Amino acid sequence: MSKNEKRAILYPGSFDPLTLGHLDLIRRAAKMFDKVYVGVLVNPHKKSLFSVEERVIMIRRITEDIPQVEVVDFDGLLIDFCHKTGIHFILRGLRDAGDFEAEIKVAQGLKVLDPEVETVFLGTDTRYSYLSSSMVREVAAGGGDVSAFLPEGEAPLVAAKYKAL
Repeated sequence: MSKNEKRAILYPGSFDPLTLGHLDLIRRAAKMFDKVYVGVLVNPHKKSLFSVEERVIMIRRITEDIPQVEVVDFDGLLIDFCHKTGIHFILRGLRDAGDFEAEIKVAQGLKVLDPEVETVFLGTDTRYSYLSSSMVREVAAGGGDVSAFLPEGEAPLVAAKYKAL
């Protein structure tokens, strides 16, 4: 990245679905970086509720009021995507000590692969410290109301997915 390029960060994940915790991290990162890429991971080995295309569209709609955000999808190694795009910062949210233990190992591995790529850790807002996409899916699968966990207007989309299954 040259001195004239904007500082960009990549927030990678499956975002299946994007929660209020994810959105909080995106908003906070947008205050610190000129560009926030939300990278929706294509993982053919994982069964997702929403397709990659659906997730990208949903996240674009949710973040349309944050001009610094660009939503992209990617597959393969995270470090390869960073090399391809010239991104040197990766955002990871930490809910608890367990997240830190797992994420620090990933960050250290990325450092071995490329010492120029930095992982930026943000502690999750306490309002969302319990929240995960898998918890949302579990509640929704049981017919529960997930509107308190998701950005406005997204809960009906999740409920509709489970009704269609």
